[in-house]
Amino acid sequence: MKNGKKLKILVIILIIVIIVTVGLKNLNDKNEEELVTIKSEKELEQIYQDDYYDEFPIWKQICTLPFSFVISTSTVNSGSGILSKSSYYENSIMESDDANSTDSYDVKGVNPSQIVSGSAESNSNAQKDFSTTNIQVENVDEADIIKTDGDYIYSISENNVIITNVKDPSAPNISKKIVENDDDVIPEDLMLYNNKLVVIYEKVKATRFSYSYSKNSTVVKIYDITNKEEPKEIKNYELEQPYYTSRCIGNKLYVISSGELKEEDDKIVTYYSENGEKIDPGFSSIQYIKDHKTTNQSLISMVDLDNVKLHVKVNSYLLDIENAYISEDNIYLLNEEYEGYTNAPSISSIFGVKGIFGAFDEKYFDYTDDGYNTKIYKFNLLNDGSIKFANKTKIEGQTINQFSLDEHNGNLRVAVYNDKGSKIVVLDEKLKLIGETEYLAEGEKMYSSRFLENKAYLVTYKTVDPLFVIDLSDAKKPKVLGKLKIPGYSTYLHPYDENHIIGIGMQTQEKVRKNSSGKVVSTTATITGMKMALFDVSDVENPVQISDTVIGDSRTTSAILTNHKALLFSKEKELIAIPVNNYEEDFEIENQATNYESMVNLYRNYNKNYISEGYFVYKINLQDGFNLKGVINHDKTTQNKYYYDNSKLLRGLYIDNNLYTVSEDYIKVNNLENLEEISSLAIKKQDEKSEK
Repeated sequence: MKNGKKLKILVIILIIVIIVTVGLKNLNDKNEEELVTIKSEKELEQIYQDDYYDEFPIWKQICTLPFSFVISTSTVNSGSGILSKSSYYENSIMESDDANSTDSYDVKGVNPSQIVSGSAESNSNAQKDFSTTNIQVENVDEADIIKTDGDYIYSISENNVIITNVKDPSAPNISKKIVENDDDVIPEDLMLYNNKLVVIYEKVKATRFSYSYSKNSTVVKIYDITNKEEPKEIKNYELEQPYYTSRCIGNKLYVISSGELKEEDDKIVTYYSENGEKIDPGFSSIQYIKDHKTTNQSLISMVDLDNVKLHVKVNSYLLDIENAYISEDNIYLLNEEYEGYTNAPSISSIFGVKGIFGAFDEKYFDYTDDGYNTKIYKFNLLNDGSIKFANKTKIEGQTINQFSLDEHNGNLRVAVYNDKGSKIVVLDEKLKLIGETEYLAEGEKMYSSRFLENKAYLVTYKTVDPLFVIDLSDAKKPKVLGKLKIPGYSTYLHPYDENHIIGIGMQTQEKVRKNSSGKVVSTTATITGMKMALFDVSDVENPVQISDTVIGDSRTTSAILTNHKALLFSKEKELIAIPVNNYEEDFEIENQATNYESMVNLYRNYNKNYISEGYFVYKINLQDGFNLKGVINHDKTTQNKYYYDNSKLLRGLYIDNNLYTVSEDYIKVNNLENLEEISSLAIKKQDEKSEK
């Protein structure tokens, strides 16, 4: 009898614990959907206290309390005097209930008729045919180091912005140099809208002993360039975080900066500057998502370029950014976290078939290789340019770059990869999962992806390059249609037309090692050169490579491999052109997990010498494939043989039938058909070069 009573009591206690747990879980989940506004510095400090029980939601604290002695705690990281730590994040997909916003605006797209960068601004260029920046999303302009309106070229040369009159291709001349006298203020990007030129600078702020990237800030200057000889600065503002990215949608300019929270005189920086005046909205300007704890601050600013007298709007969030995708209607900020080490058992393990001892299953303490997850935060762009936090979710795997995402018919399509392989995930407007493919190419890294209407293209790589074609016409049931395996890999995919796609990357040679018995013991690959390939995907189940060209050797690289804006392409003009560098030392792939972008950056950051830099111009069509027309050289002079910068400073554009190549030193004009040189303009004089 006594044993029976004890059993009943235990059952009752168990039921009560489950009821309380579920109730607290629901309450906690509801709270986690809120966007919280900081009220004081004390509250901000409190967020980052290294309290173990803050690592987990309340319902898990209760369930795992008896087992806390076997659960490892997180490591405390210090940054700018504030404690920061990784947060525990649920495996479920959650959405916000309009957060705590009181905005009542409707979300609207931008009128396609609104003038964007590169459009005609005067009678002289109204009939001209000229190229614009290679962008991802139609009507969403991206900043770059050169821009043109058909009559003038705007470019960056060291600390200066150059406005060059190219109305007469035989005699281009510099109309104005916008000189930045402060060596710590470096121009990074340009945006062009009607008669306004936006220059985005990064301001390097020195610490006592060294320059620290986290101390940098973003300076935005807007010029009225109605008179190209005398540009007039009409607005400037400074964000106290390093520049991340920017977009111009219609007349709305969005600039995003992100970095570690800053302190001045032992106080957290909450101000920004506009036209030289500090504006400090205080801690109430900072918001955070309750379940995401970080000391990284992301600032999203908006300026109406038609009404620059209006104040800049600045939104501040405690968010880490490792990738961003921006459509006409939404901003998506992505943060990737490693969560391979599972710190806490789930309720199902404790109260499931295995019973309470399921909490000690060794799987909860495994360090896995595929534990990367991507958090996605969605912000609506409202019709007045304001932004509003909308939803959040988390998906398994990592993205590569902005081309890993695409918004189509209200859905967000995302390409991710981990050790299980690569796959496509489809999310609805509330970021709820509605469809996904199976994992593809296990053990291979995804090197590029591209979404084009109802198709997606993925390139994975280990020792050969599979190109996958995926059908997305049914968002709930995406499926792989076909694949093609070829040597090498593509880091960038670009549409030629609806049935053909261009891949740009590296050519590799597979090496198979066998033992004395002839058994394969390892397979590796080495880079043998750059490669461009043209694929026919009209038969989606059987994609075919119809043409390719290999450039240089294992020492060859290009800005296009890591920056899509370096590409110049026109199907109508049968033109494709890219900048190319040839280094003194070979590029090598140590293993399939090597990040090519990191590898290229090593050559840039550590001043690897390169032999030459040139602009390779090809004729491209479906009948003949790639045919090299010629190379336009922008080498330094002989006394400056070893040039330590990179090819981001070389871009090409066309105006009518002339090709303009632009570097820090020169603007060269060549006939687009035969590449005969028409003229050359030295941006920096010889005496300036000798002083460098």
